[in-house]
Amino acid sequence: MNTLAAAWSWLTTPAHWSGDGGIWNRVGQHLFLTVVCLLISCLIALPIALVLGHLGKGGALAVNISNIGRAVPTFAVLVLLILTPIGGHGEWPTIVALVLFAVPPLLTNAYIGMREVDRDVVRAATGMGMTGRQLMLGVEVPLALPLILTGVRIAAVQLVATATLAALAGGGGLGRIITAGFNLASTAQVVAGAVLVAVFALIVEGLFAVAQRLAPDRFCGEGSG
Repeated sequence: MNTLAAAWSWLTTPAHWSGDGGIWNRVGQHLFLTVVCLLISCLIALPIALVLGHLGKGGALAVNISNIGRAVPTFAVLVLLILTPIGGHGEWPTIVALVLFAVPPLLTNAYIGMREVDRDVVRAATGMGMTGRQLMLGVEVPLALPLILTGVRIAAVQLVATATLAALAGGGGLGRIITAGFNLASTAQVVAGAVLVAVFALIVEGLFAVAQRLAPDRFCGEGSG
């Protein structure tokens, strides 16, 4: 209980929220790193998953290959990247490691979502003369959107939690608060940093949950118009 009280005291100290090493600045760095990695991961994984899901060929192999990456700890990838000549310290080793970590759930959920689209609907759309592109973008993707968003949500929450590793490579983010706490032997600061990461992850989870609930309604609304 004393540790929690000390952590609360640390969090409620105004001086800890301002400056280059303050909480607000670290939250901004953490958010930037998460958004960048999520965007890069989506740009890599989603086009591949959507096309393979539409074609129905090669998707299972791609998913299995991407899932192999889950067996490799992100920390190990980060350390190897730091030790390579093209790696070094800073944001890039972390970005590469986090992108590799985020691709599997994005690829898996998007591909499964595309393959679980009702085949009768697909055949009906094909019979109406839709091209492959029109079918994929106008029918399959909207119907697969709930699972696609689930993959994005999982990847985003995982990135928020794992982006704390950026501190080990000299990057920014909330992980710097935790590592600074270890360096200072301040258990209260370590706990406070962990609480901040957990709250951040819960907020991201909540935002994506709301988006996931609204997205199907929005598409249904457009279709009924």
